[in-house]
Amino acid sequence: MDYREKILLDNLQEYLEQAELAYTGNKYNTAATLFFKAICAAADLYLFRKAGLVPSSHTHRFNLAQEKYPHLYGILEKDFSFYQDSYTRKINKEAVEVLRDDAYRIKELAQK
Repeated sequence: MDYREKILLDNLQEYLEQAELAYTGNKYNTAATLFFKAICAAADLYLFRKAGLVPSSHTHRFNLAQEKYPHLYGILEKDFSFYQDSYTRKINKEAVEVLRDDAYRIKELAQK
């Protein structure tokens, strides 16, 4: 396994574990942030496995996904607003559940 792939997998697992702890503790803003980080790590893992590169920024990730993997881009675009909202408002459980489901969905896509 390539070291970049291992780092992405380790980070993904860490983000998911910590997001689950925040979620079960009703810390929804923290959970939203961590689930979005998990989404990005899973997306980067997917992109690494499909295109052989790790994006260097949100912009690079979004552009690559939009250009080559529109199904992935749709999830990223939808979820980015929840992440941005976590800075300026209280996130509710339902919004976190969207991010949670998408994090696990992209993780599953990356493992195929």
